[in-house]
Amino acid sequence: MIPLPVTIHRAIARWQAMPGVLRGPMLVIGSGLTFSGMVVIGKFLGDRMSGIETAFFRALFGWFSLLPFVVMAGPAALRTRRPGTHIIRGLLGSLGLALTFVLITKLPLAEFTALNFTKGLFLVVLAALFLGERFRARRVIATLAGFCGVLVMLQPQAGVSLAALGVLFMAFVNAISLALIKDMMKTEAPVTVIFYLGTITTISLAPVTAYVWVTPDWNDLLLIFAISVLGTVGQSLQVRAFRATDASVLTPFEYFQLITAAFMGFIFFGDLPGIWTWVGGAIIAAANIYIALRENRARKAVA
Repeated sequence: MIPLPVTIHRAIARWQAMPGVLRGPMLVIGSGLTFSGMVVIGKFLGDRMSGIETAFFRALFGWFSLLPFVVMAGPAALRTRRPGTHIIRGLLGSLGLALTFVLITKLPLAEFTALNFTKGLFLVVLAALFLGERFRARRVIATLAGFCGVLVMLQPQAGVSLAALGVLFMAFVNAISLALIKDMMKTEAPVTVIFYLGTITTISLAPVTAYVWVTPDWNDLLLIFAISVLGTVGQSLQVRAFRATDASVLTPFEYFQLITAAFMGFIFFGDLPGIWTWVGGAIIAAANIYIALRENRARKAVA
């Protein structure tokens, strides 16, 4: 019988020897599973405490998990040339996180997930307006097609819920945050960006949480800890995936999360997505994939 440590060592070696074009998609799919699990737990907690309180604990636990990396980086992790941008980014992060856990209780998981993917469409527009990126004709058409997918999903003639509009606003807020990160990464170290985001998010959510405070029991704290772990693992898997291979390879697999969200929503909450959720979500996904492929091709042409 082969000892367990040897078996684990062999498995790690085989994993590292696997081509990036195989490892990357597997990591992205794993990231989607962890994020779907995170929002499932958040939806369960929504019956017991405010989504704002859940967001606060998610930020607080996440901040503590970052401390070892900040300590290893030393004082350099605290140095920044963009304090004002960090504050804006942190406040936007607080808003986006709070909206996530508030709105996840209002919509089926599949619809929430599909609408959240519109942040990629908003990011294209924001990058063109504020970061000086070129807004080519094909990208314009793909972006418009993606927003048409939103209309297909929402069926506005039948009335649009405030929760759905709230998710679109949340996606817009998250797109602004991503645009700021793209800009800050020109001068800031990743650990600096993450540290200030966690710090400002935790501090800014604290007073609002005090207003809606419900004392969590041990089961609640365990679920909140699980949310934090899943969120951290999901982000780590996502980063490792983009290190393994090109974004153009990974982007199509990011939309596997829509399938996992629909499956988990049905298993845990009995939510069965309608046909228009699938059609609209497919259009949004296709538009984002096309934009990612065009962006990657343009980047390679410049290089």
